[in-house]
Amino acid sequence: MLIGFAVPLSGSWATPDNQVKLAQRAEELGYASLWTFQRLLYPADPGASETPERWSPVYRSVHDPIVALAYLAAHTSRIRLGVAVINMPWFSPLLLAKQAATLDAVSGGRLDLGLGLGWAREEYDAAGAPFERRGARAEEFITALKAIWTQDVVSFDGEFHSIRSAVVEPKPVQRPHPPLLLGGSADAALRRAGRLCDGWVSSSGQDLTSIGRAIEVVAEGARRAGRDPATLRHVCRGALRVRPGQRSSPRRRPLTGSYDEIRADLAVLADQGVTEVFLDLNFDPEVGTMDADAATSMRRGHEVLEALADLT
Repeated sequence: MLIGFAVPLSGSWATPDNQVKLAQRAEELGYASLWTFQRLLYPADPGASETPERWSPVYRSVHDPIVALAYLAAHTSRIRLGVAVINMPWFSPLLLAKQAATLDAVSGGRLDLGLGLGWAREEYDAAGAPFERRGARAEEFITALKAIWTQDVVSFDGEFHSIRSAVVEPKPVQRPHPPLLLGGSADAALRRAGRLCDGWVSSSGQDLTSIGRAIEVVAEGARRAGRDPATLRHVCRGALRVRPGQRSSPRRRPLTGSYDEIRADLAVLADQGVTEVFLDLNFDPEVGTMDADAATSMRRGHEVLEALADLT
């Protein structure tokens, strides 16, 4: 199982300088990948939202994932660059295809592109995106992306998107295109990942105790489409909370606790079929919020990188 690291993207520690320092150290230590995520806004009154429980303070201040990865591409040379995830409804396939191809070019072919649908009504409304028929729109979006990246003269005529006899260059460095990893937790989304994409990427809210069941649904989607499930990647966002002095309990959240407990949890993820996990401190309220002390968060980031480097 490969081990990656999520760069500082949310909260007080998420500065360009801190992103570069941790990204370069992760590369020096042999980590496989760097990861970002997307959040467009944060409600002024999260409690008035349709889903108040989902609006973590972590989302209060979040950098753009594509721009951040492009910046880090210039400061690294080997480590792969992933986004988990870009929400398709905020883009047209043509715009995202152009941005992703450019990011793949400036990074020398290191992009892993995670795609999702989002969950916040507030973001859908602010972006002017339709909430209806999201699954059908996602399938067409992915098909359109592949057409743009693989056809010399792009012709695509779908229900939601059309491109007529256009040249869209340059193509991505990776052929036929950067790996596409689809997010989602519903069975339909998991099967869609197996049917259409190069793998699946879990969310910060994924139940890691049953992630093997989700991976099997992805595999089922691949088999139904005549694809080999063994070729797919299963990437897990490892929302990490290092609490070395905290007394363990039977209800301990996976990847929360001492380094020994975290190591054991990572082994369980590998046994369930996860092919890559990236360690993400952004979702720790002691690290990825505006109230957290940035210097303390950076010390925690370096500590995690050093403590788990032998797993890379």
